[in-house]
Amino acid sequence: MSHDGWPSHFGARVLVLGGIRSGKSEYAESLLTGARSVRYLATALADGGDPAFAERVAAHRERRPQSWITVDTYGDPAALVTALGQAAAEDVLIVDDLGGWVVNLLDRADAQVHVSRLAAAVAGCAARVVLVSPEVGLSVVPPTEAGVRFADLMGLTNQAVAAACDAVALVVAGRPIWLSGTDAADDPASGPAGAAGPGTGVATEAAVAPATAAAAASATPVGAAAGLTLPAVSAIPSPEVLTPAAAAPKLTAALTESTQALPIVSTGLVIQQNMDLPIPDGDARDAARDHLNLLDIPGSGLGRLAEIVLFAAGAQGRTVPLPWQRPRMLLLHGNHEGDVAAGQTPHGAALLAAQARRGEGPVGLLAAEHGVSLQIVDTAAAEAIEHAPAADLDTVDGLLRYGWQLADEAVDSGVDLLMLGSCGAGAEAAAAAVVSAVTGAEVPGLLNRVVSADGTVDDAAWMLRCAAVRDALHRVRGRVMPAKELLTELGGPDLAVAAGVILGATARRTPVLLDGPVGVAAGLIARDLGSQSRLWCALADTGRHPTTVLAADVLGLTALTDLNAGLGEGAGALLALPLLRSALTLASALPALPPLLDEPPAHLQQPEDEPDDATDEPVSRTDDASVVD
Repeated sequence: MSHDGWPSHFGARVLVLGGIRSGKSEYAESLLTGARSVRYLATALADGGDPAFAERVAAHRERRPQSWITVDTYGDPAALVTALGQAAAEDVLIVDDLGGWVVNLLDRADAQVHVSRLAAAVAGCAARVVLVSPEVGLSVVPPTEAGVRFADLMGLTNQAVAAACDAVALVVAGRPIWLSGTDAADDPASGPAGAAGPGTGVATEAAVAPATAAAAASATPVGAAAGLTLPAVSAIPSPEVLTPAAAAPKLTAALTESTQALPIVSTGLVIQQNMDLPIPDGDARDAARDHLNLLDIPGSGLGRLAEIVLFAAGAQGRTVPLPWQRPRMLLLHGNHEGDVAAGQTPHGAALLAAQARRGEGPVGLLAAEHGVSLQIVDTAAAEAIEHAPAADLDTVDGLLRYGWQLADEAVDSGVDLLMLGSCGAGAEAAAAAVVSAVTGAEVPGLLNRVVSADGTVDDAAWMLRCAAVRDALHRVRGRVMPAKELLTELGGPDLAVAAGVILGATARRTPVLLDGPVGVAAGLIARDLGSQSRLWCALADTGRHPTTVLAADVLGLTALTDLNAGLGEGAGALLALPLLRSALTLASALPALPPLLDEPPAHLQQPEDEPDDATDEPVSRTDDASVVD
C-alpha cells in the first residue's frame, strides 16, 4: 500500500468492468478509500429528464466522500481525454462510467479515432486512475440497430482501454474477479487468501480459466456489422499452450526477477499486447522526495533536476539513488525508402554512423568524453511507407526480440542506463507518422524544417516528407492499429528495435534516456505492448522538435533540460548526462537537515501548570509588539 492509500500492486491504471447493477461503481470507489483527494470524472448528464436515473446519480453522490471533486465531462468526447491528459502525477481520478462516454460517439463517423485517443490518454495519464465501464457482451444481441451499435462500440472501447490499463477486474454480483494485473489475494476487497465466500472477491482457478479463454477467443474480430476493427487480445504471452496457473510462475520468473537474465531467446517468449512488466519502486520514489526536502540547500534546491533524482530512486529502489556509472548509447542506423527521407541520403546516414564508430561527430565525441559505451545498431531499410508497409510482421517480431536481447546483453555486462539515438535517413518522418497515427495530430505540425548539409533550408524536401507521411496515413486510414501493426505499416525495422530495447530494459528494471522523435515514437509503441515501460523512460531534452514534444506529452514525460540543441538524436541526451549525474551526486552527498518536530522532545517539555521562571507568579505573554510594560 502506498503512502496515500493506493494499492501499489495495481499499477497506475485500473479498469473495473461489470453489468448493470453489478456493484462495479461501489467496488471501484472502494479501491480509493485511502486516497486523500479524488477527482470524479462523471460522463453522464445528471439531469437528463429521467427521474429514475437522476435518483441513481444522487445516490452515487451521497455515497462519495465530501472531499471528492466532481468534474462533468458529458457531451464532448474530447473533454474526458483532456481531463486525463491534464492530470498531474499526484492526482487520483475515477471515471464513471465509459458507457456514458460511448453514448456521445454513436452517431459520429470518427468514433474509432476518439476510442484510440481515449486509450492513448489512459495509457499516458500521469495520475493514478480507476475507470468504470459496463460489460455488455454477456447478454443477447440487442434488438435495435442503435443497441447493436452501442454494444459493438462499447466492446471496442473496453478492449482498447483494457490494453492501456495495468489491471482489469470484472465485478459480478458485487464480487470482483481480477482478469489481469493483480492477484485476488492482494485485492483489498478479498478475504483471507484462499477463502471463497460471499464478498471475498477471490476467484478459483476454475473461474479464472474460462475468463482467460474468453479473452483469447476475443482475438477474433467482432462487430463486423458495424464496420469496427477490434484490437487483438491474447491471453498468455508464450507460444506454448499453458493453463493460466502454469503460465503465471513462468511469466513472473521471466519478467519481474531483477537479477535473472531474461531467457527471451531460449524460451521463445512472445512480445505482444498486455505484457506483465515490472514498475519502478513507488515507495523509494516517495522516500527520495522526502529526503530531497531535507537537504541542506538554500533557495529552490535542484529545481527541475529533482525529477531525475526521483526517477532514479524508483528505478534503483533506493531512497538515495547513485549516479549512473556505466551508461550505454545504442545508436540506431536504419534507413527508410521513399520521400520520408527527402533531403537525406543513405550515404549521408552511413557517414554519420561511421563517424560515431570512430569517436567523431557529436555522438562519438560526447560519448567518449563522458565515458559512455557506444554501440551502433544497423538494421534493414524500411520500405517506402507511402506505397506499401514498412516491413512484414515476421521481421517486426524478430527485431522486437532483437532489441530486447540488446537490452538484456547490456544489463548483463553491467550497464545501468541505456540511451537511444538515431542517424537513419527518413527515421524522423517515420517517427512522425507513428505519432500522428497514435494521436491524430496533423503531419505538417510534427515535422521540423529540413536543413541541408550546407545550412540552407530545403522547403521542397519538407513538403515531400509531409506528402509521403500523409499518403501513408491515408493508406491505413480507418484502422485502429495495435503496436505491431503500427511498426509493420509505418515504423519499420529501426523503430521495432528501439521499442524492443525499451521493453527489454523495462523487464530488467533499467532506465532508458530519450531525446528525439524515434525514441519517443518507440516509447509509444512499447507502452502499447507493456504499459509499464513508459515509467522506465526519462526525457533528457526535446530539442523543441514538435514530434518529440507531443509524444512525450502523451507518454507523461517532462523534459529534464531545455537545451534546444540540434546535433542529432542521441546527442541531446549525451549533452545532458553530466548535468543529470551531477544532480544525483548532490542528492547523495549533501547533508540532510533533521526533520522538524511537531513538538519539543519529551525531556524538554514543560508541565502546563508550571510557571515560566523561578517565581510563583506566572508570566503573561503576548504577541503584540506594541504592548510595553
